[in-house]
Amino acid sequence: MKFKNILPLFMFLITFSFYAQNDKKVDEKREKIKAYKVSFLTTELELTSTEAEKFWPIYNAFDDKQYELRHDKMKTYMNKLDDDKINSISEKEAATLLCQIESTDKELYLLREKYMSNLKKILSHKKILKLKKSEDDFNRKLLKQYKEKAGK
Repeated sequence: MKFKNILPLFMFLITFSFYAQNDKKVDEKREKIKAYKVSFLTTELELTSTEAEKFWPIYNAFDDKQYELRHDKMKTYMNKLDDDKINSISEKEAATLLCQIESTDKELYLLREKYMSNLKKILSHKKILKLKKSEDDFNRKLLKQYKEKAGK
């Protein structure tokens, strides 16, 4: 095999391994944050064992699907919206992209609606409000830690 045939293959493998390592780091960070969030919410919500048994599968399924919609789908849209690309797309491409974003927003809305309906079957309204507040508190706390780390 000639060197000029091997070089592109070699470059592909290097690039692929770089992206795989980067994805692995992102996944590890996400799992670490998720574990921290579970611990935080468990403490804040004071769920009974029966509530916890029913709550966590619903919460985790919702959280995973929401992550998929927000990060995987929206990420592809946002990549198309950087300054250089947005100025060069046609009106038709812009309309298509806008429809895709609206569709994803609608999916997120329907997902949240189903999630709330499922929560109402197992938690009191008061605990659902406490969950919402606890999630907001967790996000603020996480953001604060991130800012403190970035400032060092």
